Parts: sequence; structure tokens; C-alpha cells
Amino acid sequence: MPSLPDFRPHYEAKNALITGGLGFIGSNLAHRLVGLGAKVLLVDSLIPEYGGNLFNIEGIRDQVQINIADVRDEYGLRYLLKGQDYIFNLAGQVSHTDSMIDPYTDLEINARSQLSILEACRHGNVNANIIFASTRQIYGKPEYLPVDERHPLQPVDINGINKLAGEWYHIVYHNVYGLKTVSLRLTNTYGPRMRVKDARQTFVGWWLRQMVEGKPLQIFGDGLQVRDFNYVDDVVDAMLLVGFNEVANGQIYNLGGDDPINLKDLAEVMIDVYGRGRYEFVPFPDERKRIDIGDFYGDYRKIRSKLGWRPRASLREGLARTLAYYDQHLAQYV
Repeated sequence: MPSLPDFRPHYEAKNALITGGLGFIGSNLAHRLVGLGAKVLLVDSLIPEYGGNLFNIEGIRDQVQINIADVRDEYGLRYLLKGQDYIFNLAGQVSHTDSMIDPYTDLEINARSQLSILEACRHGNVNANIIFASTRQIYGKPEYLPVDERHPLQPVDINGINKLAGEWYHIVYHNVYGLKTVSLRLTNTYGPRMRVKDARQTFVGWWLRQMVEGKPLQIFGDGLQVRDFNYVDDVVDAMLLVGFNEVANGQIYNLGGDDPINLKDLAEVMIDVYGRGRYEFVPFPDERKRIDIGDFYGDYRKIRSKLGWRPRASLREGLARTLAYYDQHLAQYV
């Protein structure tokens, strides 16, 4: 497998701001950036439902700056965004079911706030490299597999529609104003520091908690829905890679895994890796069944061919690291 480039020359002594920086992916990115010598500013609202957790920066707390702010605070963000070399735009409302219950909050965070960030950069920081965390959810129910970037966009829920708008604001601001923006469409990301308190962000986090607590993993329906997964370190690699590559400006890239797996088999792999556990089948809740997309796995050949990214951690390796983390730190997350 080809090696990744040396990130240090691109990030050492550079200013990097991460919205959603105390959340799952943002905090893992922060740990990496600190290790590369970057000057890191974390912006997070710490709204309980959205996954921010101060324990996520244990070990680097005195090496980063933290600003407790909401991306909906347009004027505060304008000040914070000035002088940043890199803006990793990860803040968002990520619960699909919450977006159907409270669509206006989802609209404010995932669409309007993204516009505010871009406007602030257009008027105050045109040279920043802006990396946006999009989602496979914008594709909706696949018409073919694997899903590539040319697949029709047909979101099945409010969250998908607003994330799509947020993504395309970034692309339009590149095309019209020349901002250096790039969008990564993430698939199921898992790893240490993810939310396990509930299933708001991903069912994998909830399964991890159930497993460590010795409870059965609950599989909706027959468990034959196929998904692909990325370990968080691989996602961080992708973000760092597109951050400094000029060829990535104005582009949209899928991430994806090499070994799609159905949920029943995933449960069995988790149990095998952990050395104990069990699962049970339960009926699909109506509110989730209505927005379920069936099988999904992505085609990431574009980012592989253009930038050399591919997932490096196998599913078993990633799950082993993640389960070991929550064996030690579960109390900090529940």
C-alpha cells in the first residue's frame, strides 16, 4: 500500500480551526494536528445532544485553544475565522431522526450556518483552506452499487437535504468567489471518542456501549442491510490530504471502505473481536424504517486515483482499538 505524504511541512506552525472540535471526528483531528505542530483552535457549542465532550481532548488540553461557541453565532465566527490557514468545518446536526422531529434547528445548523462561515471567509479570510464534512446520506436510496460521485442525489430526510445544501454552498463559493473549498462525503465513521451515549449519531456507537456493558446488540429487521465503514484515523488522513492539495479545491470526494458487510455479520465480527457478546433481532422502528436507505457502500476511486487515499485500518483492527478504548473510558461517555 503506498505511503501517505509527510503532513508536517503543510501543517507545522499553521493556524487550524475545527468547528465541532470537541466532537468525535474533530477531536481525533485535533490530536493529529497537535502532533504535527499546528496551532489548533477548537470551536464547539457543547450542546449535549451533539457529541462534544471535553474528555475527547484529554492529553492535549493545554496544547489547544477552545472557544465555546455556536456556529449559528455569525458575528462571533467572523472574528474566530480571521487568520486561520485551515478551517475544518465539521460542526453539524447529524441525527437523521432528530432532523425529522425538529427540521428548523437542522436547517439553521447544517445550511444557514454554513453560509455564514463562507460569507465570513469571503469577506475576511479568502486564503483559508476550507474542508467540509459532508455525508453519504445525501445520495438517499442507491440506484446502483457501489455509489460514486455521479450518482443522483435524492436525500430521504431533512438532514440529508440540509447537508446537501451546506455542501453545495461550499462548491459555489469556490466556483464564484475562488474560495479554496473541498467536500468529503463520509460514510459510517467509527473509532475512539465517538458518541456512545445513544444512537443519535450512529448505531455503531450504541452497539459499542451495549457490548462493553454486556447487553445484547439489537439488530433492526433481518440484519442483511449492507454498509461500509471507515476507521476515524483514515478519515483524518483524508481531511489532512485534501487540506493542502490544490488539485482538491472545488472538488467533492467519496470516502468508503474496502469490505462492505451486512449488519448481522458486523455484529458477529464485533463479538469475535471482543471475545464475548450476543445479538438479537428486533422490529424496525417506524421512524427509522421510513428513512432507511437499504444497502449502501461507496466508490472512493476518485480520491484514490487523484490523491492516493485509501483506508488503511481493517475493520477488525479498527474495532479492536475502539473496543479497547471504551473498555477503559466508557464512564466518560455515558
